[in-house]
Amino acid sequence: MTDITTPPDPTQNASLRELGSELMRDHLARKLDGYALYLYGVVLKRLELLGEAAEVLVEAAHKEPMHWGSWLELATLITDRTKLNSLVLPDHWMKHFFLGHAFLEQQLNDDALDIYFALQQQGFEKSTYLIAQTAIAFHNRRDVDTAITTFRRLQKCDPFRLDNLDTYSNLLYVRELRVELARLAHEACEIDKYRVETCCVVGNYYSLRSEHQKAVLYFQRALKLNPQYLSAWTLMGHEFMEMKNTNAAIQSYRQAIEVNRRDYRAWYGLGQTYEILKMFFYCLYYYKQAQQLRPNDSRMLIALGETYEKLDKIQDALKCYYKARSVGDIEGTALLRLAKLYDKLNEFSHAAAAFTEYVTNNEPHADKNEISQAYKYLANFFVKRNQVDEAYQYAQKCLEFEETKEEGKALLKAIAQKRSQQEEGEMQVEDSVSVIRVRPRLAEGTPNNQFTPMNLSFTT
Repeated sequence: MTDITTPPDPTQNASLRELGSELMRDHLARKLDGYALYLYGVVLKRLELLGEAAEVLVEAAHKEPMHWGSWLELATLITDRTKLNSLVLPDHWMKHFFLGHAFLEQQLNDDALDIYFALQQQGFEKSTYLIAQTAIAFHNRRDVDTAITTFRRLQKCDPFRLDNLDTYSNLLYVRELRVELARLAHEACEIDKYRVETCCVVGNYYSLRSEHQKAVLYFQRALKLNPQYLSAWTLMGHEFMEMKNTNAAIQSYRQAIEVNRRDYRAWYGLGQTYEILKMFFYCLYYYKQAQQLRPNDSRMLIALGETYEKLDKIQDALKCYYKARSVGDIEGTALLRLAKLYDKLNEFSHAAAAFTEYVTNNEPHADKNEISQAYKYLANFFVKRNQVDEAYQYAQKCLEFEETKEEGKALLKAIAQKRSQQEEGEMQVEDSVSVIRVRPRLAEGTPNNQFTPMNLSFTT
């Protein structure tokens, strides 16, 4: 049986409720300073009195604006931009750090970067916190190379800093930079092997080596150090998925959502898990949650579209694929899905248009099997329409791939036959025209006055 560390339910903690009652009495008597208000806000949040917690934490920020803990706890209670704009915050420079952090949590990465760049120009250019936050913003925007470069700069500024190294290790994992990830894991262990970030980095290292059991062990170690550590819950869910342990994966993702309901990766992971279990209505719900958190992420839209297809909701699937294409197709699959769906619907012209755009936009970095099949489809499409020049162009492309080389040769033979037939037809037309021009006009009513359809086209 898989051991998963599950934090206790704080709402069932009698001591916490008693502490909340005491703080409430002192709050009503106006006896709480900024730090005590922060404590009261945290207690209310743990008791799931979220509205009251937000009000108290705003009050704490007014009384003690330099206490960053109040701002951080407040940020976890902001569900959207409307809620953020409704807060009456103190007119203090710390507010800008809070807004940048809140925008980042809301996946409003461009707004966050604007604030962070402005702060760097106002005297905080050497702040390692701001460098790390900009790296995270680039990570959220899927600008992996810029994010890695920023983290490397951060390490040069402060080689002993462990904060946010879990995010850095995720980026190295995505790029499969094994040597650099191994070095990072070794350095983190030398600095402090009992930090949650260190456990996460080492877990990612073992995951990249496909040693999933060891990876899970390190993520569990991180959770023993801090049961509220979001990254470990999500990454452990991914590992259980790799190990095909869907029950443990679901439990891990659910715990991640309990820690932070804005973690789109956990919602997306739940969607993938239920998709494997073929429970498509559950799958649809979780993908929708992920898409709401990342409205401009084409991966969420593609996942939604595929689920709608499986539920036979074709129009909804088409809408998802079109939107994925319009927001910027990260993985280059939206057009491919559109083309295949149109082909399934027997809308061949639309399918060909989508395939044409797909091969034009994705040729350098597309999956070889997918792009070769796209070329084959287009070659066949134009052969059937007797557009031999276009068909020849795509059939030649088929020869570049092992998967379609033989079919490409067969298509070229068929194209050559069609081309020769067309040339023969053109010659016959020319001969008919010349006969019409030189033959004397016959008397009406004679047997020779029976025009063929080909002749009729030239007597208008």
